[in-house]
Amino acid sequence: MYSHDSFGLGHLRRCREIAHTLVEEHKNLSVLILSGSPIIGSFGFKARVDFVRIPGVIKLRNGDYTSLNLHIDIEQTLSIRSSIIKHTAEFYDPDLFIVDKEPLGLRGEVEDTLRLLKSRGTPCVLGLRDVMDDPDLLSNEWERKNTAPALSEYYDDIWVYGLPQICDPLDGIDLPPSVQRKMTYTGYLRRTGGNDVPMPVLEKIDEETPYLLVTVGGGGDGEEIIDWVLSAYESDPDLPYPALIALGPFMNSDLQHDFQVRASKLPNVEAITFNAQFESLVDRAIGIVGMGGYNTFCEILSYDKRALIVPRTVPRMEQYIRASRAQELGLVCMLENDGKRDPQKMATALRNLPQQHLPSDVVVPGLLDGQKNVIKLADNCFKAKLSKLGLIDKLSNTN
Repeated sequence: MYSHDSFGLGHLRRCREIAHTLVEEHKNLSVLILSGSPIIGSFGFKARVDFVRIPGVIKLRNGDYTSLNLHIDIEQTLSIRSSIIKHTAEFYDPDLFIVDKEPLGLRGEVEDTLRLLKSRGTPCVLGLRDVMDDPDLLSNEWERKNTAPALSEYYDDIWVYGLPQICDPLDGIDLPPSVQRKMTYTGYLRRTGGNDVPMPVLEKIDEETPYLLVTVGGGGDGEEIIDWVLSAYESDPDLPYPALIALGPFMNSDLQHDFQVRASKLPNVEAITFNAQFESLVDRAIGIVGMGGYNTFCEILSYDKRALIVPRTVPRMEQYIRASRAQELGLVCMLENDGKRDPQKMATALRNLPQQHLPSDVVVPGLLDGQKNVIKLADNCFKAKLSKLGLIDKLSNTN
């Protein structure tokens, strides 16, 4: 599996979930994840799942990329990454190659690997989250990158980890019917666990106290929602439930410090930086306040949590599209950030949050069938390769 992971946690956590699903289903299967995430080593992995950490890059606010830690030119960093990816694939010789989100990888760094594996008859799959971006913006981006031809040339399948009721992630892209036929909507990836994972030791919130969990994913662009929630508790100290704020590992350290100081002055607000067992925090919360990234949305659905989504709209419309569609279906409530961030408006929304409907009150067929369908689709890929090699009977543990 390849994930460029220039920023945030979304790609890594999605790949990790899929890898764990596949090794649980097939006891003779191993998964190797190629990732640029600087904190991939902070996560636990199941047996037969491992990772190769490629040099990190980070996307600047102007859209450019730069090396995360190495003091070398970005083009040199990308050359190193591309070489590691290709040579790892060459010697690992996988039976299936899954690329997350970017069809050619970051600035085309995975194209040589795709070309190599296709020459070996290895099935290649593009995995897409449910929403990519506003169709016009995505169309312009893919045209600039000349991305669309890769879907015809290199990929056998396109798996969409969501449902068409939320979004067609490639809406706006001019694709031939042959590519459209490759697309399969799997449903969302159900998250499990949390009950058997101990809560982190907190100062103000004990294991018996219900709380609202405020999460901004990696935290690199979540400062506005954190500021808004803190302002609500500062202006209305009688809010009925305490807040546990997860700032995220990628939030600017100065901002982290400022938010922790503000939280320390509030008796019913606690702030933590990062917890790798995040599912345990979600499982015990009575409501979620978040930006509506893919993984947060999956957790809201999986743990059946009432949610208030405050989506960002820059640099992508992804979160806004997901939140607005989910609100139309009755799965969550959305609060738009108008730039003013009135504390009372947020306080009212926080008071109302525990009275919302649960996601499970809405019937959406196939909503959380992601794992089950990924297993079926992967098995089809394995069988296709083994059939070519005359080894179809070698596949075990397949339903």
